[in-house]
Amino acid sequence: MQATNVSSSAPRWMRNVLLAAGVYNVLWGAFAVLFPFAMFRWLDMPLPNYPQLWQCIGMIVGVYGIGYAIAAFDPARHWPVVLVGFLGKVFGPIGMAQALWTEALPWGFALNCVTNDLIWWIPFALILKHAWQQHLHGGEGEPHPDEARLLDEARTAGGASLADISKSQPLLVVFLRHAGCTFCREALADIAAGRRDIEAAGTKVALVHMGTPESFAEFAAKYGLGDVPSVSDPARRLYRGLGLGRGTLSQLLGWKVWLRGAKAFFSGHRLGKLEGDGLQMPGVFLVRDGRIVRRFRHSNAADRPDYVALGRSLSST
Repeated sequence: MQATNVSSSAPRWMRNVLLAAGVYNVLWGAFAVLFPFAMFRWLDMPLPNYPQLWQCIGMIVGVYGIGYAIAAFDPARHWPVVLVGFLGKVFGPIGMAQALWTEALPWGFALNCVTNDLIWWIPFALILKHAWQQHLHGGEGEPHPDEARLLDEARTAGGASLADISKSQPLLVVFLRHAGCTFCREALADIAAGRRDIEAAGTKVALVHMGTPESFAEFAAKYGLGDVPSVSDPARRLYRGLGLGRGTLSQLLGWKVWLRGAKAFFSGHRLGKLEGDGLQMPGVFLVRDGRIVRRFRHSNAADRPDYVALGRSLSST
């Protein structure tokens, strides 16, 4: 069922392109296997001493054709097949250019690159772009219609739900990126520095992460936050349910992110081992009486919220 949903979201032309590539590769490969000398005779080239090598190339090309035909049913899901094919179609002409430059092959032989490689560059690149966008945003970015239920199901390491905790006092729920991220470490340092002021304003802090409870407890303890309620969400169900998706290239690797990252790094927030989804975006939510009353979504990975100001303002909402 899932495959059908993804496939239906891909433009029909992508399916047609991959099917056409599959048919072409199978036919070209079969021709090379059955008639290994034909192309060399047409171009008045010396016949190869080992035609079996040319036949092997034909077999490989034909196998690629089968892969393209399978990928046509679900281009986003089978993006690795398209990527490998795309790389071959990029590197092939590079080798051909070198052979033409050194006159190792005649110019007529370059026609192979036109039909085998060059004409597929743009459509394959667009299919890969589509797959990347599906990976980033497929089923993400919009809040779950039943957020209250998600908060009630989100259990901390101590067993209490976020919804239950929020019924005794406002809860500032901070969704972190992976533990190895310099911005995640900076966020924990900021929260630790402002925790007393946040709690003095009547707001309690909770953390959501993608690691294991044991590893995160050890990690948070380094910042004096080992006793803060935390929820482990490695499947990103709560992240996605509250509308926090994966970041785009600009959100994760834009020039502003690099500049802020360098500043955070040299401020002592070193990189660590990735534990969780490296593309995940963070966010901050105020939960009161089991429902979300305010949201802060990062515009990029380098955003640095003022947690103290958020805690003070949210407590009076």
